[in-house]
Amino acid sequence: MDVALAPAVPGDVRVAAEETLINRLETLPSGERLSLARRASGRVAGVLLLDAETRIVEAALENSRLTEPAVTKALLQPGAPAILVEVVCGHPKWSLRREVRIALLRNANTPLAQAAEFARSLPDSLLKEILEVSRLPENAKSAIRCQIANQER
Repeated sequence: MDVALAPAVPGDVRVAAEETLINRLETLPSGERLSLARRASGRVAGVLLLDAETRIVEAALENSRLTEPAVTKALLQPGAPAILVEVVCGHPKWSLRREVRIALLRNANTPLAQAAEFARSLPDSLLKEILEVSRLPENAKSAIRCQIANQER
């Protein structure tokens, strides 16, 4: 991790160090993954968002090197854990970001209440496009479509 974060290290060496860390994540004990979630590069923290442990996901979301594209990428993964969606929905920083909200509206694990709240913050035309490709349950999509129809009246 120190090699991946050192400013004097060439980019290709940094990428190789990150790849090595990412490939070893499954074999690392929980405590080491937690430490990495807090201190590692944004790319490693982004991969740790897919961890099964809530505390590791929460620590990765607090990592100052984590970027919005990494969060949205994790949310759009077909196997994104429900715990990631739950933690991001309630996060004071990430739940306010537009691209993150769009990714949450495309994720099947997003609770209806949060999906409806996020839908209110987006333009109707964009919302209709999102619902076309969303993996939300059909009842959630219907509720949001009704919400759009009521706003248009």
